[in-house]
Amino acid sequence: MTDPTGTKSGARVLSCIQPTAAIHIGNYFGAIQNWVAMQHVYDCVYGVVDFHAMTAPYHREELAQNTYDMLIALMACGVDARASRLFVQSFVPEHTELCWILATVCGYGELARMTQFKDKSRQLRAKTESDAVDGAGVTAGLFLYPVLQAADILAYRPEVVPVGRDQKQHLELCRSIARRFNQQYRRAVFPEPATVFTKVPKVMSLTQPDRKMSKSLGEQNYVGIFDPPEVVRKKIRASVTDSGDVKAERTSPGVANLLTILEAAGESDRVIEMRDEYRLGRLKYVHLKDAVAEALIALFRPMRERREELHAKFKGPSSEWFCELSQNARSLAVETLEQARDAAGLIGFDCRFTKPTTAF
Repeated sequence: MTDPTGTKSGARVLSCIQPTAAIHIGNYFGAIQNWVAMQHVYDCVYGVVDFHAMTAPYHREELAQNTYDMLIALMACGVDARASRLFVQSFVPEHTELCWILATVCGYGELARMTQFKDKSRQLRAKTESDAVDGAGVTAGLFLYPVLQAADILAYRPEVVPVGRDQKQHLELCRSIARRFNQQYRRAVFPEPATVFTKVPKVMSLTQPDRKMSKSLGEQNYVGIFDPPEVVRKKIRASVTDSGDVKAERTSPGVANLLTILEAAGESDRVIEMRDEYRLGRLKYVHLKDAVAEALIALFRPMRERREELHAKFKGPSSEWFCELSQNARSLAVETLEQARDAAGLIGFDCRFTKPTTAF
């Protein structure tokens, strides 16, 4: 197996994902495919971070279901809870306690300068009150998002955090917080995790190939990995290519995107052939689109079947299941929090697990 991060075998690696209604092919090729590859090489900790999903307006009735669906999807894609440590963020309370401790060594100015906070704040302010669900506006939770993300990471003291480049600023802040905590309390509690930018295919929107594939752009812009075959074919056939079958010195964004998807789906030989045809002005886009659709359908068919089996087995969100699933990861977070509490001058044990006292 290839080493996707370039790190020493056995290193602890952490990656997290927010619970959403659907995983699209960009999520799979950009992250989940690597999760599956890494779990048998490294000590992997993978989390579904449901607290982070609360930093923007959301439907409260859907949060638990989306968390459950994300776990099922990850396992259907090949993430093995026996080979890695898989957790639900809200079932590891050490995250939020550690978030508060870390917030006391993080500056207001650092958070105010975060690019994603500025961008998301503008987006939220642009929404009208009628668009909002369960609250509106820029919240303190959105502002503190990077500190909770730092707690998510540092709770497990990973050596490596593979991320996309859009998360570079957050990881730099995480490293800064770890360094400042260690210096302030003169304890080497937190290692500074190495930020590794994984080499992944950049999958763009089907109808706006100059923009990254995202569910926020609308259903026609992405292909969900569990979309039925007829839906996959319909979306790919409607995807943007260019104005016609003409010879071009440079591949158009739409065609380049379809070729990227086809290669990511394991059809490298077909991609070489079609690139040659394109340069010669002989490529028929209907053939390209059919090849992409069929490659995606074949790739994700076993995962769709596995997903149905898992849904039948676990039968919906369950606090007992979430708790049991998260215990393997939580044992690491408990140990970290104990050391952080002790370093900060707090009594180093977890009161939640003691029996009620009659001393008073």
